[in-house]
Amino acid sequence: MPKGFYYLIGAQFASALADNALLILGIYFLTEQGYPGWWAPLLKFSLTLAYVLLACVVGPLADAFKKNQLMAWMNALKMLGVVVLLSGAHPVFAFAIIGLGASVYAPSKYGLVTESVPPRLLVRANAWLEVSVVLSVIFGIALGGALTGLAQSWGESASAQNVARSTVLGVQTDAGPSMALIIGIYLVAAVLNFGLKPMAKPVTLVPLSLRSISFATFWKSNQQLWRDPLGGMSLYVTTLYWGVGAVMQFAVLLWAQQTLGLTLKSGAYLQALVAVGVILGAFVAGRRFKLHSARQALPWGLLLAVLLPVIVVISEPGWAIGLLLCVGFSGGMLLVPMNALLQHRGMQVLSAGRSIAVQGFNENLCVLLMLAAYSALLAYGVSLALIMLLMATLLVAAIAPLCLLLWRQWRVPARRSVKA
Repeated sequence: MPKGFYYLIGAQFASALADNALLILGIYFLTEQGYPGWWAPLLKFSLTLAYVLLACVVGPLADAFKKNQLMAWMNALKMLGVVVLLSGAHPVFAFAIIGLGASVYAPSKYGLVTESVPPRLLVRANAWLEVSVVLSVIFGIALGGALTGLAQSWGESASAQNVARSTVLGVQTDAGPSMALIIGIYLVAAVLNFGLKPMAKPVTLVPLSLRSISFATFWKSNQQLWRDPLGGMSLYVTTLYWGVGAVMQFAVLLWAQQTLGLTLKSGAYLQALVAVGVILGAFVAGRRFKLHSARQALPWGLLLAVLLPVIVVISEPGWAIGLLLCVGFSGGMLLVPMNALLQHRGMQVLSAGRSIAVQGFNENLCVLLMLAAYSALLAYGVSLALIMLLMATLLVAAIAPLCLLLWRQWRVPARRSVKA
């Protein structure tokens, strides 16, 4: 890989590690402060909201400044969000600030990949990036679970000794030291961002203008990418994948507690198995697929859809481990080729920052809608089994026509070759 690419991987790993640990810790914080359970998905909702509301701004912003420096400042904004959480503000508001930093961070991160790696290495670079992202999910969830367990131990010890919770800034919480560690990880990520070495390929910065950040300009870019045959198809698949994946993140935790009888800490570890499967899938996909064959990954989406409803009927941890690994593997095999194809077409149709902003807008709008629907269904008492069945039906209805089209295109040349 080109010089500087691995510095990018390290910086993004540290930032995403803190993001994922903080989400698990945030769920504990909600419970500790007495919020109802249906508030938990809304933390993810508030994290994602900025991706949609600021979509027309973040792309031009990433193209106007040195991306590594912009990423460093966004890590500083995430640190501010943790401080706001501990100062007594509503958790959803604090997570919205963290989401604001993440929404600007994402186009810079993916833009650096497209600017530093030639097209022939783009699938492999995406495999590296997805592996680092998923590793950050695994270790972040594990870290969040461990920090949650630590906070619970401190709380139980304080209760046994009849000692009041310690007050951090404006909030009484047992999670203060854990939150301080999260801030420290964000600081490490910011230092790594500033230390990124220059990329091999020179990059021209595009100055900000009112026209470049207008919604009309963004909407035109959005339409351009959707109308591109390969770009629109890959954007369609990744958008749906991330919406379903966001629901899965919380559904697995709920299933682990309701069906398997696990604690939040143990459920977080079980959730990490999906991420392990994604790593395996990303590793295989990076060697199996090239840009020209990326569409051949579509059938893996159908396998993912078949596995989703099976999860909730499993009550044995041993079977659950194998099934979650298969779910993650299918997702990795689908996501990596589609993401590489989308980035390649986005770079050709638009620019690095703008194409990633369009991608982020669509994917995160789907995440918002899916999480809102999931929270509403839980609030109305809909069973988890029915929710998973609905997600599976949605995936099949969306991906099956694409697989059928791919099969027909494959059969036509085959018939012609036989006749010849």
